[in-house]
Amino acid sequence: MWLTTPFNLAEISDEELVNACGQGDSDAWAALVARYQRLIYSIPRRAGLDEDIAADVLQHTFLKLLENITKIKQPSQIHAWLVTTARRQTLYILRGGKKEISIEGDDENLGFDIEAKQPLADEALMELERQHLVRTAVGNLDERCRQLILLLFYQNDQIAYAEISKTLGISEGSIGPNRARCLEKLKRTLKERG
Repeated sequence: MWLTTPFNLAEISDEELVNACGQGDSDAWAALVARYQRLIYSIPRRAGLDEDIAADVLQHTFLKLLENITKIKQPSQIHAWLVTTARRQTLYILRGGKKEISIEGDDENLGFDIEAKQPLADEALMELERQHLVRTAVGNLDERCRQLILLLFYQNDQIAYAEISKTLGISEGSIGPNRARCLEKLKRTLKERG
């Protein structure tokens, strides 16, 4: 078994995962799918396709990857390959491919909902990729930094330093320096991933 714990999955590069998948490692395949399934699923959903068709796009994308895993020339750029494949399948469906496009809402509102069903703009797709990269990088941080970043930046309501201090078991005065140190780690991780 190639992968031993869920904790080391975040440390394994895309290139290592793709190469291991090419050698038939099922743990590496599971890790690669887990790493990118949310990003790939979001592409058809943001383009307005329903959940079932988005799941079909997800399945199609990973099936294509499985069929071509040993032919990938730049394994370190697998995220771009996956996004391109999902986007092409989404566009195919939107242009009248084999699947029907479900338009939600009642008959009176159908004409007003068309614009929301257009394919993703390049800017929106790039933003989804950036969000995915940041989410992955945050997942790569040590436990204390990950918890601090999540409490500071991923909550709907701002949490008081006193509550963060209590949750993490650190003094309120150390939150600022820890935040700076953790953000620097996050920055380095993002630079390493390009």
